[in-house]
Amino acid sequence: DLGIKDTVICSDGRIFKNINKTKKVKKLKKKLKREQRKMSRSIEYSKSKKIKLRELKNFNKKKLKVQKLFYRLNCIRDDYNNKMVDEITRAKLKYITIEDLKVSNMIKNKHLSKAIQEQNFYSIRTKLINKCKERNIELRLVDTFYPSSKTCSCCGSVKRNLKLNDRIYKCCNCGLEMDRDYNASINLEKAKVYKIIA
Repeated sequence: DLGIKDTVICSDGRIFKNINKTKKVKKLKKKLKREQRKMSRSIEYSKSKKIKLRELKNFNKKKLKVQKLFYRLNCIRDDYNNKMVDEITRAKLKYITIEDLKVSNMIKNKHLSKAIQEQNFYSIRTKLINKCKERNIELRLVDTFYPSSKTCSCCGSVKRNLKLNDRIYKCCNCGLEMDRDYNASINLEKAKVYKIIA
């Protein structure tokens, strides 16, 4: 199960934390914000004085700093995703099941859009496809509308009124209480309707 609080939650209990919540990445993001503000001020100044940007002193240096920080952040995230996918596929598994997430629809939520973009879900999926092909693991894709989070992994009853901020899944039928993402990962493992993509 892919998420924002934690990047990947496996049905065997393994949790891969969100790299964007680490001190190192937070510090880089703060630095990037600061450098972007400096660059933005230069652009505003050039507009007010009607000067071309290339004529502005040090603008290219500011631009290069921003580009370097973007590149560094992308490298850290990419490296983490590579290591995570490698660890998941290193175990001798028969199959791995993932959800078909519609990221374009998820991004419409203005409160979560930035966090979703930073997670690089599509990149994780692409890396998984490649590694599964390389290691002869069947990769299954479950439909977007499969209620993995809303279904009880113990009795199978579906909780229709589950909200996004409900982090603990509480079953009204059998009384099961567990982390909603872990519950979803167990349901994905048990899924009977899927499409094989690798």
